[in-house]
Amino acid sequence: MATSYPTFTLSDQLTSRQLDFFNTHGFIHFKNFIEPETVSAIIEAAKQVEQKWLLQDIKKINGVPIKYGKDLDGSSIVQRFAFINQHHQTLSGLLLDPRFNALLQLAGDGARLGTEEKDGMVFNHYINGPESKFSKMGWHTDGLRDIFYGTKLNPMLNVGIHLSTLQPENGGLKIIPGTHKQSIYQMLFRKKYFLDNKPDAQEVSILPQAGDLTIHDGRLWHRVAESSVRGEASRRRVIYVPIIAGKYAPKNENSPTVFYQRFAGIVK
Repeated sequence: MATSYPTFTLSDQLTSRQLDFFNTHGFIHFKNFIEPETVSAIIEAAKQVEQKWLLQDIKKINGVPIKYGKDLDGSSIVQRFAFINQHHQTLSGLLLDPRFNALLQLAGDGARLGTEEKDGMVFNHYINGPESKFSKMGWHTDGLRDIFYGTKLNPMLNVGIHLSTLQPENGGLKIIPGTHKQSIYQMLFRKKYFLDNKPDAQEVSILPQAGDLTIHDGRLWHRVAESSVRGEASRRRVIYVPIIAGKYAPKNENSPTVFYQRFAGIVK
């Protein structure tokens, strides 16, 4: 597949062409999902949550480790929030958009937004600076989570709401189309989880504009490439919220840390 691909517009119902594209390739890209004013409001809401968590020295939310790092000026920031939708009305309200309902059919019967499951709404803040702790993420599939949970490999889709406009030099999400149909063996052993961040000849670059929405099947092999530029030009923010099918498994403040998350330090 070429590095370029068609983009679409999301409405209250998916078209047959959109369904066919997603089922074949395992991802789809919708333009202009939210307005610039909404993007700004979301970023401001995340900063407010960040200030509270820094003051309270929050280490985990519902058992999920929070990833801290340093901004360009050396100040402490949160670089990976978990369940941020539970900590600000702007973020929980975003998920009430009726267009999300159209996406649920991509995961089959019983699908739902995972607002209380897995890691909830995740807010990633990447910056390529001298003290950043979060500038890239190696090849992985999200299907590994179910294997660690010891449960059936259920459909899990990742909805990305992009808050930054990316150029090729900004790195960002890379996926290998069609690998959502791979065998369990390929899911486990095609790449070295998180340790391998080398480009793949079959990968496609997701290059959104701020306000775009993407969705990819969690069984796809995907990575986050490091920005080749440094400083302010490398800053990128993105929200991910899962669409889940299968048994309802909410988390709370007493939930244990999942085994694989204990190794979160290898994810840069």
